[in-house]
Amino acid sequence: MNDTIARIPLHLYHANQCDPKKCTGKKLVKFHMAQMHRQAGTLPRGAIFLDPMAQQALSPADDHSQGIIVLDCSWKEVERIFPTLQKLRLEHRALPFLVAANPVNYGKPFKMGTVEAFAAALYIYGYKEQAEEILNKFKWGHTFLELNYEPLEAYSKALDSREVVKIQHEFM
Repeated sequence: MNDTIARIPLHLYHANQCDPKKCTGKKLVKFHMAQMHRQAGTLPRGAIFLDPMAQQALSPADDHSQGIIVLDCSWKEVERIFPTLQKLRLEHRALPFLVAANPVNYGKPFKMGTVEAFAAALYIYGYKEQAEEILNKFKWGHTFLELNYEPLEAYSKALDSREVVKIQHEFM
């Protein structure tokens, strides 16, 4: 992929809770594919924040011009950390039903790692090449797209959040 192709900025709010050797977010930062933020106040306002507790599903209708934000934390801590980010002026969106392909949570619904969450959002927004590019940094990355090809294609053609939720029920 060359630099003239439009990209969505990827932002990572890192909570320092994961094994550094397995951290997909840190690897994306290392390859300059995402920007790390250690303080919530530095996150771009108006960006799409992937929040599993959000009331609205991510859809192609979202304004993603300010980028996508993923919280890189342990799934065991998610309920403690996400509420602290509710106060920020971000657009909270939940990813629809997808299954993880990472070695830790393989096959588990909704238990995606950072790179998988970014890739899912990028794919749904129509940035399929950027999704593939970030997943290519991981041996198992292509498996995420293979496992979730049909739902990702359907979600990427949805008109809005309500339609994404309707489509999601077909895959659950």
